[in-house]
Amino acid sequence: MDKLVERESGLRASRLAKAPALAVQFFLIPLAVVGVIVLVYGGFRALVTTERTPEEFLSDVRTGGRERRWPAAFELSRLLADPQTEVRHPNIGAAIVQAFVDSEGDDPRVRQYLALAVGRLNNAPPDAAGELVKALGSPDTEVRISVIWALASLGDPGTIGDIEAMYLADDAGVRKMSIYALGALPGTGHMATLRNALDDPVADVQWNAAVALARHGLDDGLPVLRRMIDRPYVERMVTLAPTPQDAIDPVAAVMVSALQAVAALGSGDLTDQIRALSENDASLRVRNAALETLDALASGPRQVGDAAQAIR
Repeated sequence: MDKLVERESGLRASRLAKAPALAVQFFLIPLAVVGVIVLVYGGFRALVTTERTPEEFLSDVRTGGRERRWPAAFELSRLLADPQTEVRHPNIGAAIVQAFVDSEGDDPRVRQYLALAVGRLNNAPPDAAGELVKALGSPDTEVRISVIWALASLGDPGTIGDIEAMYLADDAGVRKMSIYALGALPGTGHMATLRNALDDPVADVQWNAAVALARHGLDDGLPVLRRMIDRPYVERMVTLAPTPQDAIDPVAAVMVSALQAVAALGSGDLTDQIRALSENDASLRVRNAALETLDALASGPRQVGDAAQAIR
């Protein structure tokens, strides 16, 4: 699931502002969230138009039929990708949070997309994070994933403990998003959880942990990053095959994410492997990222985010 985009100042995680699909500075976006957005978008896009106002979509969320409410919630979350939406509708944030509260017990898809809308708010109401935290106990996995993403986007360090607790979930998608969120939030008190996730049984949870640690300037995940730039290994681990409609090859996305993390760390341990990628990898995107990483290593560590790109 391009708002884990990009309000880099203060506690707001700018990189999260635009959409889950564009996500974050150099973090892997759990494919479960992105996949949901991609799969449903084409099915209901004809039912709504971008010319409608947020208030009209909220009205549909509250009073529409079952097959009208969740598309309206999705379209509302999409509108919030444009920061001008809040400028033009200054009271929309509080209304969206209240709609999220009122959606308890409703179609999980409604809650899922309303959570994404809350997470995209530039000026979220003071109670937004607290209401999201209450939904972490939802029985629906996709709702929990969207709520964790939204909490990471809001950037409130007071929610770190609640998000850490979600790493204990059995569902790998929830664990992936929890680690992603912890990497996006400020502070160092949760580094032990990120280090523990390097040994998670699911490969892409490990990947998120390694990249998250790199974002905090820690090289504990370097062995994982080494595996992430090994194309045969990544091809074995990534089961999602690209389609002609995909803008990004998922294998290349993993490798580029790792290369950007290495660039941020400024670690020269993988230089030979990266140089080989810059010359021989099958993906032009990976070769370019490898060249940029070599340049970064030659000039010293980059600030986190300088090499960031949206990753699906």
